[in-house]
Amino acid sequence: QVQLVESGGGVVQAGGSLRLSCTASTRAFSGYNIAWFRQAPGKEREFVAAIRRTTSTTLYADSVKGRFTISRDNAKKTVDLEMTSLKPEDTAVYYCAADTSIGIVREREKYKYWGQGTQVTVSS
Repeated sequence: QVQLVESGGGVVQAGGSLRLSCTASTRAFSGYNIAWFRQAPGKEREFVAAIRRTTSTTLYADSVKGRFTISRDNAKKTVDLEMTSLKPEDTAVYYCAADTSIGIVREREKYKYWGQGTQVTVSS
C-alpha cells in the first residue's frame, strides 16, 4: 500500500511559478514511477509529467514541456514538480500517482496509487 500526499498548490499570477511536492509513504519509493496529472473543472484528468524509477528518465506533456520540471529525491521520498511561466490554462487540481511498471506511460489507467490532489490557480 502506497499513500501519496501533494502539497504546494496555491494562487499565482500568469507568468509566475509554483513548486508542487508529492510525498510517498512507502519504503520502496525508489522502485516506483511517479507521475503528475491534472484535472480542470469539466475536463478529464490529463497527464502532465512522469519520472521513472532507477533511471529518473522523464516524460512531459507537450503543453508543459520547457516550463515544468519533474524531479525526485528518493532519500526524502518526494517528487517535485517545478512549474514556471504558468498560464491560466494550467489551472487545475494536480495529482501525483505511482506505479511499478518497467517504463513510464501517460495513461492514467496505468497508475494504481493516487494522492488527493492540490489546487493550482493561475490568474490572468
